[in-house]
Amino acid sequence: MSIKPIHIIGGGMAGSEAAWQAANAGVPVILHEMRGVKGTEAHQTDKLAELVCSNSFRSDDHTTNAVGVLHEEMRRANGLIITTAADHQVPAGSALAVDREGFSEAVTAKLEAHPNVTIVREEIAGLPPEDWDSVIVATGPLTSIALAEAIRAHTGETDLAFFDAIAPIVYFDSVDMSKAWRQSRYDKPGPGGDTAAYINCPMTEEQYNAFLDALLAGEKTEFRDWEKDTPYFEGCLPIEVMAERGRETLRFGPMKPVGLTNPHQPDVKAHAIVQLRQDNALGTLWNMVGFQTKLKYGAQTDIFRMIPGLEKAEFARLGGIHRNTFLNSPKLLDTQLRMKSMPRLRFAGQVTGVEGYVESAAMGLLAGRFAAAERLGRTLEAPPPTTALGALVTHITGGHLEGGQTFQPMNVNFGLFPDVDDFPKKDENGRRLRGKEKGRSKKRVQAARALADIDAWLAGQALVAAE
Repeated sequence: MSIKPIHIIGGGMAGSEAAWQAANAGVPVILHEMRGVKGTEAHQTDKLAELVCSNSFRSDDHTTNAVGVLHEEMRRANGLIITTAADHQVPAGSALAVDREGFSEAVTAKLEAHPNVTIVREEIAGLPPEDWDSVIVATGPLTSIALAEAIRAHTGETDLAFFDAIAPIVYFDSVDMSKAWRQSRYDKPGPGGDTAAYINCPMTEEQYNAFLDALLAGEKTEFRDWEKDTPYFEGCLPIEVMAERGRETLRFGPMKPVGLTNPHQPDVKAHAIVQLRQDNALGTLWNMVGFQTKLKYGAQTDIFRMIPGLEKAEFARLGGIHRNTFLNSPKLLDTQLRMKSMPRLRFAGQVTGVEGYVESAAMGLLAGRFAAAERLGRTLEAPPPTTALGALVTHITGGHLEGGQTFQPMNVNFGLFPDVDDFPKKDENGRRLRGKEKGRSKKRVQAARALADIDAWLAGQALVAAE
């Protein structure tokens, strides 16, 4: 008996991952992607899983970092996004960063080659047809207006949105390395052992203050009336919005001058430091870390060239800003990521209220597995909340006061995991752990528990599939 296909709308991180997971379960998938016939405000290509903001998947440490735990859980689940990222990794200290073009090209090639995947280039303008009885909507933060309006009309929900800003990318050969230098903070090695994964541009107090004044005075993108009350996501604030919060905010954020020593002036402590992270495998492009911005293009080039080492910087891409939309998921979705009022629709990715590439792909991984299991007549429960995958599902489908009215997008973090008390509180010498040391001890136990529990969850699926 032939198996009816699952329809997936959107070929970003979540949609690509969902397609991969469902197809590998033996279920045919039709992946609908509008890029190729219609573009978006932020994408530049028609490739699947295109990275439109940073090229970093953040920390790869699965012993004390929640996003690193999520990486590892997805690896163990044969995640397309995380395994392809490893194949296209570029130096980034302890973070997992990728050559963005090579990465998206590889994801596209893998899905095009999969015998259970059909890719159709078209916009789904409105709710999917009634005869599509299993659909995953993974349209991301840039959902087409027609589809977004159709969903909003069905749910009756008011608009929930925030602005997400993009950082500029600089050509390496335009950076003045007589002023800048290569070093990772505290010389911390990355996965490849590199302790010089970042370019650092130092500022004196006078230079910092002049830069700050220009940043605050720079001409910004103006919002339309209906956008003006839309909040930013706190984890990706435009740099000028951070600057508006106080003159020292940037020095305690993306421009903090700690853990770095300028070899050009080893006895001089910088007042602030701007970091650039490698953006492609060739090392020709570098991303300005934390410099997502809503400055207009002309203002960007003038202001960012005030940074020592970037006086003659040439930009492969300037910063920008786009509007992100997400659902009130605690109210609208069940633990299978299905819309309660229309169960044939599942949602995945940033539109569900997770934030970040990895988190978006993680929701795609789960949505693809949930939909495939349902299509095969099986029951697949969500991972336990002690896992990173389960903690995210719990975050977006419950655990919020006032029926989800306080719901906001969230990166994965240990604050979403159930607490633990049984963890080492003394070191091997019997000394009581305090502060960060105590916190790391607790996180190690949470991380180990998460990986043990995800292994058990995956093993349970393998047993069901073998029956």
